[in-house]
Amino acid sequence: MTITVLGECVADAFTTDGRPGELALTVHPGGGPANTATALGRLGTPTRFLGRLSADPFGALFRDRLAGSGVDLADCVAAAEPSTLAIAALDGDGQAGYTFHAEGTADFQWQRTELEAVDLSACTAVHTGSLALVRAPGAEAVEEFLARAGAHATVSIDPNLRPLLVAPEHYRERMARWCALADLLRLSADDLALLHPGLAPEQAVDHWHELGVPLVVLTLGERGALVSLRGERASVEAVRTRVVDTVGAGDAFTAGLLHQLGRSGLLGGRLTGAGLPAVLEAARFAARVAALTCAVAGANPPWPDRLAAG
Repeated sequence: MTITVLGECVADAFTTDGRPGELALTVHPGGGPANTATALGRLGTPTRFLGRLSADPFGALFRDRLAGSGVDLADCVAAAEPSTLAIAALDGDGQAGYTFHAEGTADFQWQRTELEAVDLSACTAVHTGSLALVRAPGAEAVEEFLARAGAHATVSIDPNLRPLLVAPEHYRERMARWCALADLLRLSADDLALLHPGLAPEQAVDHWHELGVPLVVLTLGERGALVSLRGERASVEAVRTRVVDTVGAGDAFTAGLLHQLGRSGLLGGRLTGAGLPAVLEAARFAARVAALTCAVAGANPPWPDRLAAG
């Protein structure tokens, strides 16, 4: 059975030292959903990516990266629009700040007919989030797709707020719908601070449960993660590592979580058979995947041999 990941691919262009008078860029394939699909494929989970991939050089880069990680691209749309570009600058802690070039780009032009044609019969889970879930004109088509998928598949959402492109209040307005659609909600501490400034993690988690989502995982960076299944909560420690940068760490965590839940036979519905011990085991595995991603440059999630070695 397959996990389907829907969303954007983004060309992450990192600034590097160039010759005087020039700005040098090193481009890595990125985008939250594409990073999650890549990590799932590398972990060995049968994974299908639904994306609108441009014919430009960045689109070719995305295809090579995803296919080379074992991800099925058969249902991707060949898009006429250009790829989305994000120029990233890293601070001293390896945190990336972005400047986006995303107007009229391929990722956000979903049509209902493009998603209505997707066969979900062999799908145990659908994951999406980030900009494809919130940017017009395609966001409503994506939400409708999730509603259809939720009839028999586990729905996973990572809002992954991007305030430079979409105001936090716009995410806040949609959270009730997303919590009703989702079985798993994964957010970061940064997402929480933008959605509900000053609200304690436990209060936020309880609020999202009240809106309908059974499993909430709030990742807290070096403080680990808070895991809450229908209000039963526990914490998972972060895995210590030498941090090169944190790009793609949250996406890798989500992939590790879904991979391990799938291996435990818990995907394919509203997580009714899941207990907190099994979810915590999945979250600990996810923390290892995220730590290994932080130990290398860019969103470069691990293959199984790196997990075995570390």
